Amino acid sequence: MKFNPTGVCCREMNFELSDDNKIIDVQFLGGCPGNSLGIRSLAIGQDAKEIADKLENVHCGNKSTSCPAQLSKALKEALKSSSNS
Repeated sequence: MKFNPTGVCCREMNFELSDDNKIIDVQFLGGCPGNSLGIRSLAIGQDAKEIADKLENVHCGNKSTSCPAQLSKALKEALKSSSNS
């Protein structure tokens, strides 16, 4: 799935979920490489809802959002659309 975040340095997020909503992969285009790789390493294999809940209110500096918070938003949108299918 492709997600275009807003309010952050990252320009695009791509992720894949398994049939049981585990995170298979996460890729960030742009943003802080070390943080993106860290988030990716921690998220792979984990339940998408649990990761989304944990990252939801993370802020970056003075911004009201962050790459982790935007990933949370993307995951929640994906989970909502998969439950409506």
